[in-house]
Amino acid sequence: METGSKIVASAALKMALTSSRQEETQLKKTLLEEQGVRAVAVDYGGEFISSVGKIVERAVVAAKRENVIKDSHPDEGAVAGAAREAIAQIMPKALGLNVGGKIGIARLNDHVSVAIFMGIGLLHLDEVAIGLGHRAVS
Repeated sequence: METGSKIVASAALKMALTSSRQEETQLKKTLLEEQGVRAVAVDYGGEFISSVGKIVERAVVAAKRENVIKDSHPDEGAVAGAAREAIAQIMPKALGLNVGGKIGIARLNDHVSVAIFMGIGLLHLDEVAIGLGHRAVS
């Protein structure tokens, strides 16, 4: 049997890898109906250093807007902490470069995961990276 942390990690990664709004909407519906997972995805982009704060903020706002988390300090902190963890995993590749991609957030019971898919650009030499963070909330 899969654990809650594995289920939300997988769901967040799948959301971050969707290629259209229609795919996001369908996946959100499927995750909720089949596994009880609430999920959301949001795009971002810009120069890496100046985007870090925006990425964390967009993750928290999207999670609250789509009722993935409650409007509470512990839930907001869990998403922000998981987003920062995901960013920290990508940071060595992205420092000083332009980035863009998608953030996927998923919650099941007391498990929250944030996955960040990032395209990292330098001229025409593009790199990709994925970071994943997890937190437990009550």
